Amino acid sequence: MTPNKSYKSVFIIIIIVLLLCFVTNISLGSVLIPWFDTLKSLVGATVEKESWKHIIIDYRLPKAITAVIVGSGLGVSGLLMQTLFRNPLAGPFVLGISSGASLGVALLILGSALIGGSTALFLVSNWGLVAAASLGSILVLFMVMLVSIRVRDTMAILIIGLMFGSITAAIVSVLSYFAPAEQLQRYIFWGFGSLGNLSWVDVVIFSSISLLGMILAVFAIKPLNTLLLGENYARSLGLNVKKSRFLIILATGLLAGSITAFAGPIAFIGLAVPHLTRQLFHTSDHKTLIPAVMLIGSMIMLVCDTISQLPGTEYTLPINAITSLIGAPVVIWLLIRKRKMLF
Repeated sequence: MTPNKSYKSVFIIIIIVLLLCFVTNISLGSVLIPWFDTLKSLVGATVEKESWKHIIIDYRLPKAITAVIVGSGLGVSGLLMQTLFRNPLAGPFVLGISSGASLGVALLILGSALIGGSTALFLVSNWGLVAAASLGSILVLFMVMLVSIRVRDTMAILIIGLMFGSITAAIVSVLSYFAPAEQLQRYIFWGFGSLGNLSWVDVVIFSSISLLGMILAVFAIKPLNTLLLGENYARSLGLNVKKSRFLIILATGLLAGSITAFAGPIAFIGLAVPHLTRQLFHTSDHKTLIPAVMLIGSMIMLVCDTISQLPGTEYTLPINAITSLIGAPVVIWLLIRKRKMLF
């Protein structure tokens, strides 16, 4: 996957800015660590305080890597959905995958009060939440993929995905209504999203699933470019639309599902980043857009996480609030500036 040569300088600038954002994200927090000490710690050199190295390696580095995976994954899955459905408002969770994960977590957290004891504590642990979110997203993804095999119209799949989301949201609302206050609060906190709860083992598993989704997205580059011409024209060029649609939905499911399972439902990144990337690169070629979206999504997610940490204080804002506050104005600005979304 080699981007267009004319964009090489832009890619170099973005990569440099991304690296600066990565190191800055690690250096800022409740404990402010000098930028160069952070850099030295990352390359294995000796730092002024040993505690700084412990904070960086055990806490902040996994969180920064998680931000990169989440930003790139949401950006790519949003791009795939917008191209597949030719809809500028389509995002990575339009198929109901996030709603399925939310339902799985809601059933686990809000239903744990009925179990009680040590079993409930185990179920609502970090791994229990990941497992519940994964099962919920996999179930919805499986149903959507079955529909994609049987249904010829792509827009019908979009509507069915939205209906799945509505059904799961309704079930979550009923569970929330009858849930005790403590369990309801825990579910609400999960819905805020979080990048800082993952251990190195979690990061390895998360990155492996996301890498598989990215590989499938790369294999879908040629079908994506062909689908830009319209499904009927794509069929006339010999493209197997059902097979390509299945591949794109599977890639999106792996990316969006794993992100929701490990980091919670992160809003607006998947919607805003593809549009921002198209305006910056002025191309619809996914050979250029996919790596660009990965880089820009990672960079924006690192910036959002840095802001949410409120550097120098003990407080941390919900990451979902920051991504929405940044993502929504970006989309509005692009609409006003260009008056038309590029495809």
